[in-house]
Amino acid sequence: MLTLAQHNVYRFIQSFIEKNQYAPTTAEIAEGIGIKSRGVVHRYLKALVDAGHIELEPNRKRNIRLKEENKMEYHLPLLGKIAAGMPIEAVQDNESVDIASMFLTPGRYALRVKGNSMIDEGIHDGDVIICQHADNARDGQIVVALVDNEGATLKKLRRNRDATITLIPANNEHHPQTYACDRVRVQGIFVGLLRMAR
Repeated sequence: MLTLAQHNVYRFIQSFIEKNQYAPTTAEIAEGIGIKSRGVVHRYLKALVDAGHIELEPNRKRNIRLKEENKMEYHLPLLGKIAAGMPIEAVQDNESVDIASMFLTPGRYALRVKGNSMIDEGIHDGDVIICQHADNARDGQIVVALVDNEGATLKKLRRNRDATITLIPANNEHHPQTYACDRVRVQGIFVGLLRMAR
């Protein structure tokens, strides 16, 4: 069974080949998934070989070949719409939801939420959020922000004209916090969440 990081490498290789019609090098994989070590990439590739998902062809720079019979696809059937208000007609859709692209795209990671400062955005204590690695974000996006290189928090981002950043909660019981720009580093952008029945 592959780890999330190994899945991310596989997805990156898939996307790269689909876009370019040739395989990425280890340097391109490292850059694409946001790491510096080619040695780590080699370990990921070995895991993918051992799992039977790729082959490495000898004496070639671009030596990765996907094994089509083991192409990893993760889809759930999308059966239609469900009313959360008045009942609607149940009409079955012949579609599916690509789980892998939602959660296993390179650069994605998960965090468990602790606290209730974002409940008005539907993000509750105990939820698992999915984020995209990023060091920049647009105003209004929900971000993982590292403050003073110590504590990370999930808040809406707002840049101010006076070279400060305000981190805005989505709960009236919490107050926005404003910091000098150099005190805040964006580490990711919120893209979705998982919530299991409790």
